[in-house]
Formats: sequence, structure tokens, C-alpha cells
Amino acid sequence: MKRQAPFVVSVPVRAAVGVPVKVALTVALAFLVFLTLPAKLPAQSPSETSPPSPGPQTETPAQTPPAPTPPAQNPGTPAVPAQTPGADANSGGQALKFSVNLVDVLFTVLTRRNKLVSDLDKPDFQVFDDNVAQQIRYFTKQTDLPLRIGMLLDTSNSIRDRLRFEQDASVSFLYSVLRRNKDEAFVMTFDDEPQILQAFTGDTGKLRDEIVKTRAGGGTAIYDAIYTACKNELSHPPRPPGDQPDVVRRVMILISDGDDNLSTHTRSEAIQMAQITDVVIYTISTNTEWISTTQKDANTGGSLKYHLTDNDKILQDLADETGGRAFFPYRVDDLDQSFQDIGDELRNQYSIAYLPTNGILDGRYHKIRIDTPDHKGYQVRARQGYFARPNPGSEPLTPTKPAPTAILARPTANKGSAKSN
Repeated sequence: MKRQAPFVVSVPVRAAVGVPVKVALTVALAFLVFLTLPAKLPAQSPSETSPPSPGPQTETPAQTPPAPTPPAQNPGTPAVPAQTPGADANSGGQALKFSVNLVDVLFTVLTRRNKLVSDLDKPDFQVFDDNVAQQIRYFTKQTDLPLRIGMLLDTSNSIRDRLRFEQDASVSFLYSVLRRNKDEAFVMTFDDEPQILQAFTGDTGKLRDEIVKTRAGGGTAIYDAIYTACKNELSHPPRPPGDQPDVVRRVMILISDGDDNLSTHTRSEAIQMAQITDVVIYTISTNTEWISTTQKDANTGGSLKYHLTDNDKILQDLADETGGRAFFPYRVDDLDQSFQDIGDELRNQYSIAYLPTNGILDGRYHKIRIDTPDHKGYQVRARQGYFARPNPGSEPLTPTKPAPTAILARPTANKGSAKSN
């Protein structure tokens, strides 16, 4: 192999006329640096010179345009921050999220003789939250509402002798109250566990056919049945047909002896679930103890129940806490007028809404009382109270034990000058 001669650049250093020798040397040195400069540059890696390999590209999201500057506030008016649903108040000042503690109450008004009163107006009522007077913000009369009914039948072994009574009473109620093309109902039985026999339908024939097939046996899980029926069925009932407003009345008819021995849910949880889903519970007892068949009940016109057993009191409590009524008949005939009255009550109701002055989000139970100060003989039938808790539309329908965080109300049952029991 031949040895290559070194690369030599020859630059004359003769001074030009009028140009110093140092300048000529400087020029020559600069020329040498220029010639050697490319060799000192680092070589580029293939990834820098070759085109990018094909593959999934990550799109750069479009920039969100800045929000327009809000108009100037009037002097003395506090500025209100922009509010974006779902944003957190502490997330860099982006937006605020908060709950409106609006309490709404559906109720009926009856005379001493349990006759419906439907001609009252907003000035006729006063509302109290934990005995503190509240300002009524909204008031409406709701009439002729479509009904969504859950028919719950106790088919445990303890009611075997009264099963035929249950079947006849439930069928009688449906034929008395259900209106074709407007109201709908479902049938659920419960012994060891709840079971849907017939889903929501307006066909009373289908409902009757399933009811008469029921047989008795097993334990009794009343609270589980109430909880399941409210959460799974009555929380999202079928909407009215056609162009009718999407407003319905949710009702449960519970026929049982009240003797729960198998539920995994407590009575309090069952009641709270009914309150959350705005369900009114009417109970019909199958107990025949302490009933006089010769004396008549002044309120119902049926046989007189002159003493309530412990199980009867449970049924009474379920009704009172949700704004319904409890019945203690001996025969199905004792219920004829009562069923008609229930239908009239459910289709003619008042609605009141207010913002509680005590808006502490502590999750505790609030008592509500509605008075009719100018009508001392009237009784208001509504829920007895509500739990301060988040709106069910924003959280799962699960009653919280003991401390929910915001307020939503589904109140009260007030009797005799609207005092709660």
C-alpha cells in the first residue's frame, strides 16, 4: 500500500503593496480553518437524516380558545365565578361545582273524614324544617298524574292461610285504580328473596293471571323486597305515552303480615331507598288479630282494628315514613272504598319546594312539618322527613349510613293540623 503524501496548502506570504505582512498571514490562517471545518462537524445519525418510519401518529389536540372576558359587574354586586359541570373548585381556578339544596315535598290534604281537599293555594300553607319556618319558593298543584305501581305480595309460609285474601285484594286494587293507556304496574312476590312475576304493563289481565298463580312457602324478606323494587323498578319507570309530560306518581302496594326474618337490608335502608326514589308505600296487613267484625272503622268503613301488633306497627311505620297509609282489613270488601280513595289521592296532590335555612351538609335526618294555619281540621299526608344526601341523579342509588354530603329532600307525613307523628 502506498503511503499518501500529506495534504499541504501553500499560501504566498508576500506582502502586497500597502498591506502589512500580519494581515496576509491572518487571511491565510482563516483560509486554512475554513478548509478544515467540515471535517470537524459530527456526522448525523440515520434517524436525523432519514424520513420517519410509518406508524401511528399522535394528533395534537386543538387549542381551546380563551374564554371571553365577562362583562363588568355592577358596583356592590359580588362577582360570580364561571361554573362548569364536573370541574373542581380547587383545580387551578377553572370552575366551581356545588349542589343546590332544594327540598321538594309532594303531599295531599284531607279533612277529618279523610275527604280530599284540592282547592288550596300557596298562602294556605306553612312549612317547617326541624321546627324552623321556611320560605316556600315554588308551589304547584298536580292533578291526574299517570301512576306507576309496584304490587308486592308476601308469599312466605307465614301468610299461607291468607294467600287467597292477598290475591283478591291485589286484583281488586288494580281493577279499581289502574286506567288503561295511562297507568302501569308490575307484580313482585317475596319469600326468601324478591322475584318479578310481571314487568310493568297496563294490561290488568296479565297482572291478574300472574297474581293468581302465586303459592306460599319460605321465609320473609320484606325490606329486601322494598329496597329492590324501589331501586331496580320504580327508580326508572316507563314514561307516559305520546307527548304527555314525563311526570309520574310512584306507588307501592305492600301486602304482608309485617314479619321480616330474612332481609339483608334494614328497615331504615328500605325506607330511605323509598324516599330517594320518591315512592309512596301503602301497606295492607294480613293479620286478623284484634279485629272486630261487628264494629266499623270510622275512617275506612271496614272492620275495626282496635289494637296494633308489633308487626302491624312496622307496616304503619313504612306507610307513615313515605307518606302513604296503612290498612288493617279483615275482608277484601273492607278495602273497596279505601282503594278508590287512594286513586283519588295519588292523582290530586300539591307540590312545595324550599331552600332550607339550615343548609349544613351533614347527612343527618331532617323532620318536616306542613301546617294549614287557617284550616285547623285539615291533615297533610306526606313524608315525615328526609336524609341530607346527594342528588340521586349524580350518584348511585345506595343509601348512605349515617353521613351523606348534600341535601335532597323527599319529605313527610303530617297529621292533624299538619303535625307529624
